[in-house]
Amino acid sequence: MVFIIMISTWMSVIVMLVAFVNGARNEDDMQPCAKVETSSSVVPLGSPVTAMCVIRDDCPLLVGKAVRIEWLLGDRFLPSSPVANESITVSEVVIPSFNHTRAFLTCCVQASPVQVVGGVEIRAGYPPEAPQNLRCQTNLTTPSTLTCSWDPGQQETHLITKYTLHTEIRDTNENHAYELQPRVHRYTIPRSGFVLFSKMEIYVKAVNELGEASSVPITLEPVSAAKFDPPTILKVQAVPKRYGCLKLSWSLSQHQAWMLDRLNLEIQLKTSNSGQWSEPIPVSRVRPTRPVDQCRLLHGTQYLVQVRVRYQQSPWSEWSSSQSGVTLESAPTGRLDWWMKVSGDHMRNIHLFWKPSKQFRGNSQNVSYIVSVQKFPGETGKVCFTMENYCTFQLPRTTKKVYLSAVNAAGKSPPTEIRIYMLKAHTAISNVSVTPLDDRALLVRWRGLVSSSLTGFVVEWRPSLTANPSLIQFEITDRNQTSLVVTGSFEPYKPYGISVYPRFKDGIGHSQTVNAYSRQKAPSMVPKLRMKKIWQSHIELTWDEIPLDQRNGIIKSCKVFYWDEKGVINVVNADPNERRVVLTNLNTVSLYEAFMMVSTFGGSLNGSTIHFEIEPFDAVVVVMIATAAGVGLSLLIIFAVLICSSNHKRLKGHFWPVVPDPANSSIKRWTSDSTQDSHFASDNEEPNPIHLSHLSFLDLHMKLSKEDDDPWLNSAEDTSDLGESICGSPFIPGYSGSNSDSVPYATVIFPGPCNSPAPQGAHVYLRSESTQPLLEAEESFSPKCYQNMATDGMPREQCFFGPCHDGVTEEGEDPDILWDDFPFLRALAMNETQND
Repeated sequence: MVFIIMISTWMSVIVMLVAFVNGARNEDDMQPCAKVETSSSVVPLGSPVTAMCVIRDDCPLLVGKAVRIEWLLGDRFLPSSPVANESITVSEVVIPSFNHTRAFLTCCVQASPVQVVGGVEIRAGYPPEAPQNLRCQTNLTTPSTLTCSWDPGQQETHLITKYTLHTEIRDTNENHAYELQPRVHRYTIPRSGFVLFSKMEIYVKAVNELGEASSVPITLEPVSAAKFDPPTILKVQAVPKRYGCLKLSWSLSQHQAWMLDRLNLEIQLKTSNSGQWSEPIPVSRVRPTRPVDQCRLLHGTQYLVQVRVRYQQSPWSEWSSSQSGVTLESAPTGRLDWWMKVSGDHMRNIHLFWKPSKQFRGNSQNVSYIVSVQKFPGETGKVCFTMENYCTFQLPRTTKKVYLSAVNAAGKSPPTEIRIYMLKAHTAISNVSVTPLDDRALLVRWRGLVSSSLTGFVVEWRPSLTANPSLIQFEITDRNQTSLVVTGSFEPYKPYGISVYPRFKDGIGHSQTVNAYSRQKAPSMVPKLRMKKIWQSHIELTWDEIPLDQRNGIIKSCKVFYWDEKGVINVVNADPNERRVVLTNLNTVSLYEAFMMVSTFGGSLNGSTIHFEIEPFDAVVVVMIATAAGVGLSLLIIFAVLICSSNHKRLKGHFWPVVPDPANSSIKRWTSDSTQDSHFASDNEEPNPIHLSHLSFLDLHMKLSKEDDDPWLNSAEDTSDLGESICGSPFIPGYSGSNSDSVPYATVIFPGPCNSPAPQGAHVYLRSESTQPLLEAEESFSPKCYQNMATDGMPREQCFFGPCHDGVTEEGEDPDILWDDFPFLRALAMNETQND
């Protein structure tokens, strides 16, 4: 628009200069050569325009010349025609539709070059529209003012339009007109231009070169157009003896305290734990000095209250600041919704949760809850008394129901009967999924299996990072419902455990639980990769589990990126639950780098980079074999040297045992000196090898009659190795008493040391076996029925080593024959004689 005005101005200057140059050159005649006349210089946009150009006869351009008149609209030539019955110095042009908001129409003479002899500027636009939506508002602050505003209309006039605000006070017939600057559609009338309680008429007039228009006048009383300041609530208190009522005392602001007329009032309220205000409650024609009662409220409930005012149809003031008040208390009413978890066998562990139903009213600020086993409990019937929304207690299996009641200072609600149901093995839930809607809502879906005993479902949700039972919330649905929108303040990036339980006629079934997030982002940390196993061209990497509070979402994938010096990047997808991955087809003697990327549904995060190298397989094997062979050979040499240089008899006996030939040995050759010089080894010493024989002696310092102290009698094992003497029996590796080639022989147990005087008590013989033949003439492994020839005070017929013929002990008629057949017994007798 500015550019067009500049062009028009320059064109006007050019036309005037050209016309002046082409006019009379003397000082007495300064008129232009031509005169251009139009029907109007301002026309409606799109209307036709007619113009006529008349050239003076004495114009220097026409002297002695034949010229032709041309028309230019801007820079475009227009067809023209000479006027009939006139000379060639008059020309007329008709523009059927003038579509320019501003343009120059010039008259030219066709010469060399074309000469402009006259011109005129034509402007086009629209007449103004009538101003719309005239509104006025009184400001009652000091000083008071009345501000009016309006809308100029949708159509642009393209012409300069002036607005004038007109007022007329009816009581005084005083008129005022306030002119405004162009394009200004708002005006503030000073306090001298109106009277608060006198009606006045107000309208706006718009004028431009094509016409004028006025708005619809409005009639108002300035005070009725005043927007009051927010009022002040002085006090909110309960009305005595009236339940559900609050009394509000209020006043206007200090600058408007002079207003004593009746005003319209609106009240809005909300409970202390609610986030939304109620719909405004109107109260008509009240005086600022008079309190207002508001009833039909909940009993014993704390309310926040706000008010606003206006005079007649004036604008509403802003809401006042909030003030709180509490209605009178009454006993709780309605029922409680409950949800129970039961575990245990003999004594049941019960976790009971509850919440107010839509019909429940606590009717108090301090509500407690009683759980009892009696409908009208005494002190002994109570199992729980709490102000929380849950309770944990134990009851015997015989208890089938409990009762839940709400209590306040005014009374107690009717008890809610709760039947105790055990957890059932039924499974009626599958495909539980959670979709976040926003930070305050989650959509839970599940699939319920068809069951005749299914009565509904319980949806339970709680923060997963805390075990506080007071944060558990639940909702009960019917059997046909398979989805639920759970609401609350869900913290973003934090996990919530959502469980769905099936309800049956006689109990609760197993649940399905999933973790859910209202919003997800990349994890806060990525665990470090660790090398667990390395073998030929393979490596196993492991990592720790990401802590739940740092996941920030559901882990959907773990990817391991690795590359060698060549820079070729490989990617392996890992199972987030297994936390391990095996990298295969790796090059030996190559340095690798690797890192892991963990992704949730809200983003991904890369971990730190590790370096590893795969050694050649052959070199590893050679090193391992050489190391093992060297260690084994060294141990063998050390062991052999220790064996050869050792003086330990038992150690040598393990490798080079001394096995005597019983057939070529004789107790008779044992001298008394050698016997006396040979002491019997203690428990920690080895016996003297010279005494190794097929006859052994055992020293027992305790009485054999005490079976509890007898290691032999107490043992149920085979006693075939008892021939290994404390006094001097050989140690024979691999000996077994069950060997079929063994030969039975005797072990004599003395009640005292072997070299002690002969005891008075009888000797005890134990059967044993030997792989060495004791008697060459022996034909049977089982000895005959032998007799104890050297004992006194015992029957002569006594079977020690084998069964007697016909079950009766043989009588020994010829002792000499017995001594010849059994040299060991003869030696025993000789030994006893010598000791005597």
